[in-house]
Amino acid sequence: FGYLIDPLTSIMSILITTVGIMVLIYSDNYMSHDHGYLRFFAYMSFFSTSMLGLVTSSNLIQIYIFWELVGICSYLLIGFWFTRPVAAKACQKAFVTNRVGDFGLLLGILGFYWVTGSFEFRDLFQIFNNLIYNNEVNFVFVTLCAVLLFAGAIAKSAQFPLHVWLPDAMEGPTPISALIHAATMVAAGIFLVARLMPLFIVIPHIMNFISLIGIITVFLGATLA
Repeated sequence: FGYLIDPLTSIMSILITTVGIMVLIYSDNYMSHDHGYLRFFAYMSFFSTSMLGLVTSSNLIQIYIFWELVGICSYLLIGFWFTRPVAAKACQKAFVTNRVGDFGLLLGILGFYWVTGSFEFRDLFQIFNNLIYNNEVNFVFVTLCAVLLFAGAIAKSAQFPLHVWLPDAMEGPTPISALIHAATMVAAGIFLVARLMPLFIVIPHIMNFISLIGIITVFLGATLA
């Protein structure tokens, strides 16, 4: 375990802490009359800590652990008012949908470890680039692994076809909706793609696939709106 600080990490850390602090300040008055006041702030703090751990991760195993913690926190926050059947159903939908993407992410991580023998980002990128340069990789296999990695980002960032959980996430308290929709959880998928960009750009067709998913999501979102 370790940490990796670079411009991408710095930008995401500033974004997470700034939005998190603003949401916490707003939540103090918003949740003041709720019986789950202390539980709410415990979940919020756990969520923000998990997001910061995610963006400062230096290897794939660490990023996956914090990725799962963010998913657990989102389940708890969306289902904060779990006595309401609609909220309970919404958090279950978010949990199940994200597990689909997380399973793909895990398979992709294991696939790239099998190819390169490393989980550390810097070693992973260097070894993989050398393998590509020497034409020592099975492009079908690594493309499949890259798609599986991207599946995790698809679920977390609510891209097509794993977008169904996001509208129901509004069943949580308003500050939670702001935190999930605005900057943190949905941005985790974007961060994952940005962090793994050195892998994606050297694999044929994967960037086209990412672009296609983005175009479909934009078109679908604009149509449904």
